Amino acid sequence: MIDINLIRTAPELVRENIRKKFQDKKLPLVDEAAELDAKKRALLNEGDSLRAARNALSKQIGLLMKEKKTEEAEKVKAEVNKDAERLAQIERETEEVSARLKKVMMSIPNIVSQETPIGKDDSENVERERFLDPKIPDFEVPYHVDILEKLSGIDIDSARRTSGQGFYYLTGDIARLHSAILTYARDFMIGKGFTYCIPPYMIRSEVVSGVMSFEEMEGMMYKIEGEDLYLIGTSEHSMIGRFMNTTLEEKQLPLTLTSYSPCFRKEKGAHGLEERGIYRIHQFEKQEMIVVCKPEESCEWYEKMWNYTVELFVSLEIPVRTLECCTGDLADLKYRSVDVEAWSPRQKKYFEVGSCSNLTDAQARRLGIRYKGEKGTAFAHTLNNTVVAPPRMLIAFLENHLLKDGSVEIPQALRPYMGGKDRIEAKK
Repeated sequence: MIDINLIRTAPELVRENIRKKFQDKKLPLVDEAAELDAKKRALLNEGDSLRAARNALSKQIGLLMKEKKTEEAEKVKAEVNKDAERLAQIERETEEVSARLKKVMMSIPNIVSQETPIGKDDSENVERERFLDPKIPDFEVPYHVDILEKLSGIDIDSARRTSGQGFYYLTGDIARLHSAILTYARDFMIGKGFTYCIPPYMIRSEVVSGVMSFEEMEGMMYKIEGEDLYLIGTSEHSMIGRFMNTTLEEKQLPLTLTSYSPCFRKEKGAHGLEERGIYRIHQFEKQEMIVVCKPEESCEWYEKMWNYTVELFVSLEIPVRTLECCTGDLADLKYRSVDVEAWSPRQKKYFEVGSCSNLTDAQARRLGIRYKGEKGTAFAHTLNNTVVAPPRMLIAFLENHLLKDGSVEIPQALRPYMGGKDRIEAKK
């Protein structure tokens, strides 16, 4: 949510930002927000004036009663009662207008970075940098489900019977590999000075509406029937929600946290071959990183965070590249975002394995996350980034470490987490 002062003092900047995001249907929201804001301020001013008048009249009543001017005092009391009725009406109207204004403001996208390329969708994202040379094996790399089945590591048919489409069982060494990747990622981030957390896996609606836009919520979240609870789509949701309606001390910042959680997503819509298998699913696990910091620090943390993900993938000998997300590919709360993509030897192209985002103070405004320092109180900045999400990481890992005989080599960094194993053998 942007600062209301931008609506008051720079409405054209807000409109231009909406146009950059190709959301012209939201342009009328700027005028609507301005009108609601003006109405709210007028109501507040009228209420303040009536309260001041009421206080003066109350004193007048006291003096008149002392002077035994009862009739005059009763007339003044009638005026006070009339003002009280109007005050009650003003309070009701102010509450209604404030709620409408908040809803409109939450629909207006955050101001994007000047460094964000202009583009309509992810096809116009801009490559930044590549790390490690892409691997081109001298044999055909099978589809990832075929690799997993040859390693006796997956059972999708049983999962369809127990849970439906979009679920799977991992077994044996592949299940161990999945856990090893998460544990390695956890220790990697602890080594970077981040505090490890395991958050709640369900959150209330006020947290959901604070951490994401309405459009994202509808397309992602599973609601618990009959309760004000949602299953998290990523641990970022409950990790940021932890600081809702709190005022931190400046000396506490930056807060650098890394969290593990299962994640639950609707993943609506039809998907092609490359998004079947375990690429796009309803349940998966992820290691995330979260930073809450002062405004002047967020750009520096943004660069550090995506670099940590790159460093982790490189340490596991997986080639990656980074893409600067264009304006049309940014969710409404995002100021700037970069995707990390891993190389797929089978497809001979890169695919997304993580995303790093700077949300400036947009999320903090929705959730009421402030910090207090020598210069007073201000909204904090929040950032989030995927360390690893093993379903997609697993695909990248298997394809990049697959050997000609169908077995998978374990890179040196991960062997301690696999009990010293240097490979996973294909089953005959």
